[in-house]
Amino acid sequence: MKKTEITLLGCGSSLGVPRIDGYWGKVDKKNKKNHRMRCSLFIKYKDLNIIIDTSPDMKNQLLNNKIKKIDFVVYTHDHADQTHGINELRPFFWINKKKIPIYANKRTSNYLLKSFEYLFVKKSKYYKPILEMNIIKNNFLLKKKNNSIKLETIKVKHGDIDCNGYLFNKIAYISDCSSISNECLKKLMNLKLLIIDCLKFKRHATHLNFKTCLSYIKMLNPRKTILTNLHSDIDYSSLKKKLSKISKNIIPGYDGLRVII
Repeated sequence: MKKTEITLLGCGSSLGVPRIDGYWGKVDKKNKKNHRMRCSLFIKYKDLNIIIDTSPDMKNQLLNNKIKKIDFVVYTHDHADQTHGINELRPFFWINKKKIPIYANKRTSNYLLKSFEYLFVKKSKYYKPILEMNIIKNNFLLKKKNNSIKLETIKVKHGDIDCNGYLFNKIAYISDCSSISNECLKKLMNLKLLIIDCLKFKRHATHLNFKTCLSYIKMLNPRKTILTNLHSDIDYSSLKKKLSKISKNIIPGYDGLRVII
């Protein structure tokens, strides 16, 4: 089977680390792995280049990782830290010479179509629409020429909203989550890689904390787990040391982390 290459473009919480006001929280700012942009994932499979979420840091994320082609964009939910880099997709429209397919649930698609209408609908003779919206419900196929990849939607709660995680090639990406239903947990068994939300050590209303995150990992027992959506309360080295006492198969994420499965 063809290998799947995963790059963690950003693993930070909604304001990143440091915040715009220079606040670093409890992390060691000398450690580059504590410099965190907002959550986003790049998937390379065969000749397909896919990005999950367009964070406000998208321009630097793609430049840092030398990503020069995007074929598809998939969204987890409609919050600003996952969507507000969407305008940066314009050069890929020029490169591809066609609209870029966007995939999102109904709530997220409504938000994007309303907030960034000019990217989807012709508003001026000078600017062409560059994106094509596709509303997803469950499973969907991303296909270009003879290459394709199937994604399965994993519907999780993110506080009081529904958020999509995604399952593909025995890899699951669940970046923003406060709880996972038993029905979805059954779909997440026997994973090669799990990338999962772990915002803080303390409890949080809209995200998994360290304790709850570990309970899900223990239940699912994936071969490898990467923790993402890390707040400025969580220092990379401290978390890595803590995890090493629990399992060698669980590691903290950091921006630019690349895994081939």
